[in-house]
Amino acid sequence: MTIDAQSTMVGTTEVPEKDRLDEARLTAWMAANVAGFAGPIRLSKFKGGQSNPTYRIDTPGAAYVLRRKPFGPLLPSAHAVDREYRVIAALHPTGFPVARPYGLCTDEGVIGSMFYVMGLAEGRNLWDGSLPGFAPAERRGIYEAMIDTMAALHAVDPAAVGLGDYGKPGNYFERQVARWTKQYRAAETETIPEVDRLIDWLPRTLPPQDRSTIVHGDYRIDNLIFSADAPKVAAVLDWELSTLGDPLADFSYLLMNWVTQPEGRSGIAGLDLDALGIPTLDAAVARYCAATGRSGLPDLNWYFSYNLFRLTGIVQGIKKRVIDGTASSAQAAAMAERVPHLAAASWRFAVLAGAE
Repeated sequence: MTIDAQSTMVGTTEVPEKDRLDEARLTAWMAANVAGFAGPIRLSKFKGGQSNPTYRIDTPGAAYVLRRKPFGPLLPSAHAVDREYRVIAALHPTGFPVARPYGLCTDEGVIGSMFYVMGLAEGRNLWDGSLPGFAPAERRGIYEAMIDTMAALHAVDPAAVGLGDYGKPGNYFERQVARWTKQYRAAETETIPEVDRLIDWLPRTLPPQDRSTIVHGDYRIDNLIFSADAPKVAAVLDWELSTLGDPLADFSYLLMNWVTQPEGRSGIAGLDLDALGIPTLDAAVARYCAATGRSGLPDLNWYFSYNLFRLTGIVQGIKKRVIDGTASSAQAAAMAERVPHLAAASWRFAVLAGAE
């Protein structure tokens, strides 16, 4: 199924009744906490995103973005907007491309949930990995900017920016497999045999970890804002899943684009990359390795299986929220149907990595 994500996920819409905020209380909070703020405010809601509801706040003199936890019951450790704010506030002074942080509100009495406010990052929000309408040189520049920006993130010393305790020590993949197993089980709505096999196989085959960096956790083209007139990343968005961990988790997740079918989203498998100007998977690996001082990468099939298992857990959580009536976006119900397909794809890569 091909979708036109660029039109269905980009831009804003009127705030649905179930997502309305107390504008008077929000205005008062912003007046007290956001430097330079002057109302009145006008709210709209971004179409994209399934997890933390995201709003655009327009005032006569500026535009802001508000990210909040969903209303209603939530899975443990999910929707950590306070962690998002912490990493953005740590990275912004370094010059790494993130939106300007304005303030975090942990008082749920203001709008009904924890939230933070950041500046609106101006530029292009792209969803289709094939980049229709771009010239080959522009496509190549955009992909190289994605890779270079990830490499720059992985070069940041966490301790030097106050994030030395942003993640736990030990094998990142061990923690992540355990986390997403727990999250999946907490949101499980039916038995999927491939998931049960993955839950058994992944912990027994963990790769060694030789580096620990800040990892974004959901680094893909639609979580980036690109400069309006250059192939440059203006801001990296959606830091909900960020932590300290193995940078190969981040990079292998980005590489999933090359092995995912082009359905109007980030997948580019099977496209004529040379004609489009998009780097091949091997070229992407070589560029990242050169930027991060690596001689090469291990077999990627385990990493691809892991990434799809994690996506299975994430989308199962969305499915549970659809059933519970707390899902954030209009696209959530359609996404929830992907769970069995993601699980099957994860198991296929597991077999390629040696699972029996």
